[in-house]
Amino acid sequence: MQAATPVVLVHGFWHGSWCWSLVSEQLASRGVASVAVDLDGHGLKSRSPRSRWRRPFDPGAFAVEPSPVAGITASSAAASLVEQVRRVGHGRPCLVVAHSMGGTVATAAAEQAPELFAELMYLAAFAPVGGMPTAHYIGLPANAGELVANGLSADPASVGALRFDTGDSDRWAAIREAFYNDDIDRTTVEAAISMLTPDAPAGIASEPVTVTAERYGAVPHSYVVCARDNAIRPALQRLMIGEIDAISAEPTTVVEFDSSHSPFLSQPAALAEVIQAAHMAAHRPDRVRTAGV
Repeated sequence: MQAATPVVLVHGFWHGSWCWSLVSEQLASRGVASVAVDLDGHGLKSRSPRSRWRRPFDPGAFAVEPSPVAGITASSAAASLVEQVRRVGHGRPCLVVAHSMGGTVATAAAEQAPELFAELMYLAAFAPVGGMPTAHYIGLPANAGELVANGLSADPASVGALRFDTGDSDRWAAIREAFYNDDIDRTTVEAAISMLTPDAPAGIASEPVTVTAERYGAVPHSYVVCARDNAIRPALQRLMIGEIDAISAEPTTVVEFDSSHSPFLSQPAALAEVIQAAHMAAHRPDRVRTAGV
């Protein structure tokens, strides 16, 4: 009997493996085992600027201190993700679900090791397959109205990170509008904001990701569009789907949610259902892949 395809859940910038807990619970109730991982520079692998903890807090120092995660790039984070996926799946292909900037890392990882990907599912995620860095996509007209950039507390080019001051409760309303909108209860939002990592490595967004039809394009892809997303606008999500289709052997399977950027918190059951369907599809005879193929 074919062993169950492992599911690997990949978070986006500032978040961590913790953000998938509600989805993992829902998947477990459906008999689907999953593992959420921390990307380099996030979660248990995060490092904060020292000025974040100094009291009294000095916003001026916080705005200029070089980031301790500035050396992380899309390529290096992807190499770490490849090892995580390999470890979780014992070398077998996995269903990898990537959110937001996690999509950039997963895209590079799928090019590095396509044999480890049974499918790559993007969740309101960047898919920079056009040869340009993710930062290029952020500035496209299709992303007009995004609310992330104006909330940053430092110049990414200067400090080497996209930095949020999550300790200032006056900024929480803006963070909520960008990531969680109005479809997540305030208690959950405040808990989530309190766990956000202040620094996200600018090198992940600034490094161009190169993919090929022979490697990345051979991996089946799906995309969950979030129709009320204020972090990655729906028009940009659909633009990237078109670019994926231009290089892939199979068309992208698309599902749309009427949600904010974070349906793992607002609609965990519905998202788990989508992941479960992809998990089941991975076992169709025409979709089964083995390590090294």
